[in-house]
Amino acid sequence: MSNYRKIDVELGQRSYPIHIGKSLLEKAPELLAESIADLSARRAFILYDKNVYPYVQVLEEALAGKVEQSKTYGIKGGEEAKSYNVLQQVLDWLLDQKIDRECVIFAVGGGVVGDLGGFAASIVLRGVPYVQVPTTLLSQVDSSVGGKTGINTAQGKNLIGSFYQPATVLADIGTLGTLPERELKAGYGEIVKYALINKPDFFEWLEKHADKLFALETEELLHAVETSCQAKADIVARDEKEKGQRALLNLGHTFAHSLEAACGYDGRLLHGEAVAIGIVLAFELSVSMGLCPPEELEKVQKHFQALGLKTSIADIVPPVKHTPEELYELMAADKKARGDKIGFILTRGIGSAFQSYDVDEAQLLHVLQKSLKGDV
Repeated sequence: MSNYRKIDVELGQRSYPIHIGKSLLEKAPELLAESIADLSARRAFILYDKNVYPYVQVLEEALAGKVEQSKTYGIKGGEEAKSYNVLQQVLDWLLDQKIDRECVIFAVGGGVVGDLGGFAASIVLRGVPYVQVPTTLLSQVDSSVGGKTGINTAQGKNLIGSFYQPATVLADIGTLGTLPERELKAGYGEIVKYALINKPDFFEWLEKHADKLFALETEELLHAVETSCQAKADIVARDEKEKGQRALLNLGHTFAHSLEAACGYDGRLLHGEAVAIGIVLAFELSVSMGLCPPEELEKVQKHFQALGLKTSIADIVPPVKHTPEELYELMAADKKARGDKIGFILTRGIGSAFQSYDVDEAQLLHVLQKSLKGDV
């Protein structure tokens, strides 16, 4: 199959393939065959973002005659859908349809549907197989891989959830053609993250080829998605439940989650945009602590700015009204915190990230204050 890549996430009995390529939805039954036994005897439940219904139709047509029956349920996308209320609606629908453990749940859409669908699959009947069908760049390179599922609460993002691995990931890059440019750029924030953690050569490649990614050039897009998924798969295989190394994947996220919460998940700040700001803040904090050369921060910041990504809290419109102290309190509610210690991923430079719980509060507040004023 041309324009196709495959990655295996090695987790013993929970191992699964990630299929990356064009026109994968039409080939879904054959791609699922290796990880889901006897598909013809199963019913399919397709949870989807209403914005991507045309792709659901393609999937349904591919599954016709290959599964016993398929049912669909659409939700309105956006972080507000990752809630107790919507989760209950999805669970009620599954139970009303007499779901059983031989059924398969498909989550079609971006990270919100993937997180919500995966969590529903993990708890209904104590666990039903599910397939991630990510249709955004961010979900293809990040949220669909690794088995993190969950919903948001008033206290913070993803505080209720589970580690539950999918049976398969179908990342059809053809679905990216209908994405708004803003969504593509938000997804790029997560791609750069992998380079900054431990792949400096990948960062150099991105500096030369980012424009081709946004032009959706097939070869460059395949390389970026494959490299990102492989980077995450390698880390997840070594640390599935984030006891150590997997925490590196949270580079920029402690800042990002607090900013999303400060915005009330109202749409003015996409997750990947928040991650880009968070990455710059992580570098700025590292520089202020004497850990990272200032020129490394400058290089990352200029790269994001050249591509039109936000790099400071002041770039958010309408502006964030929280004080540094209020943002600090939101960070303290993060699930990665240990008691009164907030977990951060810091850096010694591009490709040299590490985890730390030893951050001076005054330095952190100073960095937040600078970013609120647009001085970062």
